[in-house]
Amino acid sequence: MNAPRTRVQRRPVHGVLLLDKPFGLSSNDALQKAKWLLRAEKAGHTGTLDPMATGVLPLCFGAATKFSQLHLDADKTYEAMARLGVQTATGDAEGDVLRERPVPAHIDLAALQARFTGAQRQVPPMHSALKKDGKALYEYARAGEVVERAARDITVRALQLELLSPDTLRFVAAVSKGTYIRTLAEDIGEAIGCGAHLTALRRTQTGGFGLAQCVTLEALAAMDEAARLAALLPVEALLQGHARVTLPADDAGRFLSGLRRRGNWPDAPQVAVFGPDTILGTAHVKAGELIPGRLLAPNEIQQILQEIPS
Repeated sequence: MNAPRTRVQRRPVHGVLLLDKPFGLSSNDALQKAKWLLRAEKAGHTGTLDPMATGVLPLCFGAATKFSQLHLDADKTYEAMARLGVQTATGDAEGDVLRERPVPAHIDLAALQARFTGAQRQVPPMHSALKKDGKALYEYARAGEVVERAARDITVRALQLELLSPDTLRFVAAVSKGTYIRTLAEDIGEAIGCGAHLTALRRTQTGGFGLAQCVTLEALAAMDEAARLAALLPVEALLQGHARVTLPADDAGRFLSGLRRRGNWPDAPQVAVFGPDTILGTAHVKAGELIPGRLLAPNEIQQILQEIPS
């Protein structure tokens, strides 16, 4: 007879966990495991990594979920491996082989780096979560359909290429939002003249967050509850690059009710607003007015300020 499952007692948890996502796990599965370990009531992530990809995945809990959208626009850096000479249906090692071609004996890496660095247009892959007519592209792909996709503007801010063997290419790419590394690998393969597909992918940085700050699920599971909570970054960690405004208690209360505040502040499109003790939300400043954006609820602020019971 199976023992009854223990019901996890959820609790309010607020902050950001930088997870080193493992291979083979979807971003949502990784999120659910971390949410269970923290016994958190509310959680979300800041954009997905494919199951085959590993690396930096910021997970947001509680009030931090209000600012997760801001991080979707962050630049990202990836380390990747590509197999030259083999084109697959999905652009990675999981897809069926579509075509094989010989790899040239000489490859001009410097010319390729120059060609694929900077602003460019990229056609999203069919095996992606982008939607057309309310349906994800990968759903069309699984049904054997290929639909027209509009090219999108992306920027490869830096690119380093290295041949590890005649048919193995390693590259490091710092890219803007919306860049598909699988497609970048395929495009580089086509430029070489032999095709390519991605065999490994690791995200090493997203925004200001890097691997050195990350924790694995195994390490998180081995911690006691106090250590797990201590592994969280504060909610405002997602507001890197925002100007900072601190309000006195009276103005903080009015700001939280949605009222604009006047002050001697320079115009700023993105502002992180604090009260005497903690983050209140975001705003922008125009003509000396602090105009509220996304705000924390009073109960969220109280929960952040008080010690969460074990």
